[in-house]
Amino acid sequence: MIPKSLQTFLKQFGESQQKALFLTGAGMSAESGIPTFRGNEGYWTIGSKNYTPMEIATNYMFRQFPEKVWRWVLHYFNNVRQAKPNPGHQALATIETQLGNERFTLVTQNVDGLHLLAGNTPPNTYCIHGTLSHVRCDDCGEVHPFPQDLGHYTKNDIMPDEEWDKLACPECSELMRPHVLFFDEYYNEAYYKYESALEAAFHTDLLVVVGTTGATNLPLLIFETVLKAGKPIIAINLDDSTFTQTIEVYQQGWVIKGKSGEILPAMVRFFM
Repeated sequence: MIPKSLQTFLKQFGESQQKALFLTGAGMSAESGIPTFRGNEGYWTIGSKNYTPMEIATNYMFRQFPEKVWRWVLHYFNNVRQAKPNPGHQALATIETQLGNERFTLVTQNVDGLHLLAGNTPPNTYCIHGTLSHVRCDDCGEVHPFPQDLGHYTKNDIMPDEEWDKLACPECSELMRPHVLFFDEYYNEAYYKYESALEAAFHTDLLVVVGTTGATNLPLLIFETVLKAGKPIIAINLDDSTFTQTIEVYQQGWVIKGKSGEILPAMVRFFM
């Protein structure tokens, strides 16, 4: 599963003081049973029109139909709350322990919080698309934990008014929003660790890309930064992607096709 040349490289890397950056995407969450935003199950109907996830999960739609967007998010969140970290998540938590705080950074596009549940630490984990564990008020800018007593809701459930009240900002009473990066919004440092993630890319000695295809801006910037620096890159994915094809063209690393929940645990012992 792990090529011998990569085994040798990882052993030498583990014995060095070099830094590793792990970039994870929806493929890891899918192995825990969480549907991707881009899957067909994400479609949503408002009035007589069907919207794709990329259309419904926008700031534009939230300002027009905040409760309808929240219902879509809560339907997605219901799946997230039932998910558990898979062996791939657990392997990354182990690798962080093995490499230590100064050598390990995790940048994740996933909003499900499974990396932190598995044991990765908040200071070393940059959630560049936000997290469903928190909500935010656009009016006053305050970020708050997601209401733990909010019920579980699916696509066709009607949420009573007293439940909506739990999503009101305690500071200004406005309806809060999910603390996630909507599809029509830009990255920033305050909420999404934009500069921190790029800084980690500039200083890393190894990039490991797991379960992501390079469809969004910041992950692509991270990949290009490491590629231009001539540093090795490992891509783990089920299918071909922009990342895997680029690595093969430039011959600057390794491409391993398969499930991250099988490949990452097999890599753990080489980092020791």
